[in-house]
Amino acid sequence: MGRPQLIFVDGSFAELAQEMADYVQVGEQVKPLLDKEQNEEALQTIVKASHFLNSVPEKEFTAAYNLLIHLVLQAKQPEKYLPVICGNLLKPITSSPVHGLTLAANALTTVFNLLKEDNPLRFNVFMQILRFVKQHNQYDLLKPRLKNVAKWLKDWDVDEEDQRKLYVEVADVAAEAGDEGESYYYLIKALGTFDRDDQEEITSEEAQQLSLRALRIALLSPTQFDFQDLRALPTVQALSDSHPVYSQLLDIFTEQDLEDYNDFNEEHEGWLEKERLEHEKLQRKMRLLTFASLAASTPNREIPYQNIAKALQVPLEEVELWTIDVIRAKLVEGRLSQKNKVFLVHRTTYRVFGEKQWRELGTRVDQYKTVVDHLISVIRRQQAEVIAQKEREVQEVERKLANVGIGERSQGDRRRGGLQQQRQQHQHQQRERDDNDD
Repeated sequence: MGRPQLIFVDGSFAELAQEMADYVQVGEQVKPLLDKEQNEEALQTIVKASHFLNSVPEKEFTAAYNLLIHLVLQAKQPEKYLPVICGNLLKPITSSPVHGLTLAANALTTVFNLLKEDNPLRFNVFMQILRFVKQHNQYDLLKPRLKNVAKWLKDWDVDEEDQRKLYVEVADVAAEAGDEGESYYYLIKALGTFDRDDQEEITSEEAQQLSLRALRIALLSPTQFDFQDLRALPTVQALSDSHPVYSQLLDIFTEQDLEDYNDFNEEHEGWLEKERLEHEKLQRKMRLLTFASLAASTPNREIPYQNIAKALQVPLEEVELWTIDVIRAKLVEGRLSQKNKVFLVHRTTYRVFGEKQWRELGTRVDQYKTVVDHLISVIRRQQAEVIAQKEREVQEVERKLANVGIGERSQGDRRRGGLQQQRQQHQHQQRERDDNDD
């Protein structure tokens, strides 16, 4: 499942097959078949004896399996032989107790990588790899490759039934490794492969058992708080007929509160214990969900401590601890006001978004619209006042400039008049001097 591994071989099929036959100690049986060019029969004999490779020296193991894989992939129908090879690799490598798992894993990966990406045989090999991982607790080797599963299934063009087999196998491997989130994810993927229009299929024993398994994980998980996608699945909806108590409990965790859960527990006394559902875990989760609903339904976004204590049925002094828990669960964002004994809600998660929530959202949008309209009106009024003030200032400046201009013209006229008079006097005096000279 990692980078493709290359096999370097040299020789014809008959030569290589005889070499392998001799190695697994069936050379005398295979030689006459190869002489008659009965290659398929020869290969069948070799593959049947290939379990011998699990006991060969460690240093020869990889080369021997690579040669066997090369021969099988030359066959007309490699699918006849690959299950035997993969089955051998699921068994102990007796010659290498320490490195046997790594050797087997590498051989399985080689088979997978040497098949073309769109070869449906990859599906069968991958299923064997999943069983190997599960059998030997090697989940860490698998998890980084899970991101490719969707693409692989598309490339292989497998039907819904085979997709479901793969999803369930991955869910099993993840569950055994303690990866609850990944296991739940692939169970939901598996449930999505049932034909929603086929009532017989969605009510089948397989569908109902997978639905119960997914539901139990969702209920007990400390991090799973959204149940809408699960409840929307037709196979899960069918639990209302086959397992009505489970269906009722799912409804409570989807959209009801702690009081409803406590009533359920009283009504079905002993049922949780019988189904091995831990009451303490469920009750704690129900308190967090109830807190989220309370935050979502509070119109002024302030929740008094006493309201929280009442809804969660806890002492007043525990309110702050539960507030911290619900924030950590990412169901609500906000802050405590210890002075005013209120929790200020900044953001909350809707558990169900239906008609009621749409109405609440519509009311809040209307409130926001009113606030925004008021702000816009105030801003526009202030803008108009600023513009008017600027106009007044411009007019005042123009008036002052105009007054200054008139004053300057008057003084200029007076200066020009005085100069003209002086010139006239000078000219008159000059003429008088000229007359006297005469």
